[in-house]
Amino acid sequence: MEHPTSAGIIAALDTIDRVFLSTPLRRSPALDAVLGATLILKDETANPIRSFKGRGTSHFAARLAQEARPAGGLVCGSAGNFGQGLAWAAGRHDLALTVYAAINAVTTKIDAMRRLGADVRLAGKDFDAAKEAAQACAQREGRLLVEDGADRWIAEGAGTLALEVTRNAGPIDAIIVPLGNGALASGVGTWIKHATPQTRVVAVAATGAPAMADAVLGRVSTGTHRADTIADGIAVRVPIPYAVDCVRAVVDDIVFVDDDAIRQAMDLLREHLDLIVEPAGAAGLAALIADPTRWRGQRVAVPLCGGNVDHA
Repeated sequence: MEHPTSAGIIAALDTIDRVFLSTPLRRSPALDAVLGATLILKDETANPIRSFKGRGTSHFAARLAQEARPAGGLVCGSAGNFGQGLAWAAGRHDLALTVYAAINAVTTKIDAMRRLGADVRLAGKDFDAAKEAAQACAQREGRLLVEDGADRWIAEGAGTLALEVTRNAGPIDAIIVPLGNGALASGVGTWIKHATPQTRVVAVAATGAPAMADAVLGRVSTGTHRADTIADGIAVRVPIPYAVDCVRAVVDDIVFVDDDAIRQAMDLLREHLDLIVEPAGAAGLAALIADPTRWRGQRVAVPLCGGNVDHA
């Protein structure tokens, strides 16, 4: 399968539901002073599903509708945000959708997927187990499996986030993106390498869920038995080979953050910007907290990728 392209990212602007585009850039001089860097925070919580996932899923559904409608509908595995995005898009294109989520998935995400019309089924103890159940359903019921990270259209939709940053933020030294299944990192990296190749693209993985990062770095990794992190959106155990190749081609570096740094990032965003950001969505800011010396004096763009959390 062809990797994402800058032309595909530009084309996605015409197919993505407008409610997911033009999300705001947030600034906080007080937060800049705390971390010693100039931060440009791309607020992807400012849309109806409070996540960037609507970009890739609405582009995917629009392209799918142009080519061939699957007779059996769609099925996916999701930690919650991807399922919400796909449910939103499926509803607008009159496509049936079944989502498999882990039995311990965030309750607010499960409820949101159901409100958007998805048939949500709980299976397995984590995201990858739920994805296996979705794969089995696709074979059993003749549905089209939609796998986040395994599709070029989804990555190109996610890449529009970076396009908006380069159009509106001015020059940046680096952009730091969470590394989950890889669609965001590969889409953002593809655009940055096209538009501002001097900008470093840095992906962030959780120390408790290193499988995807290890695979991109070329370490021997076919997956891990568990992903132990509060950041469910990047808690990947089994890397997708296509996504690994795409990310490796456009990311300059990978850093790891622990859950303490993620919690600190969430607290700082709430304190300085009054934003509720979920753990995976705050992982980019956590990278600055974990190693502030590296970023001191730089202009750094950080997508705040999602804000769907249980109240606890």
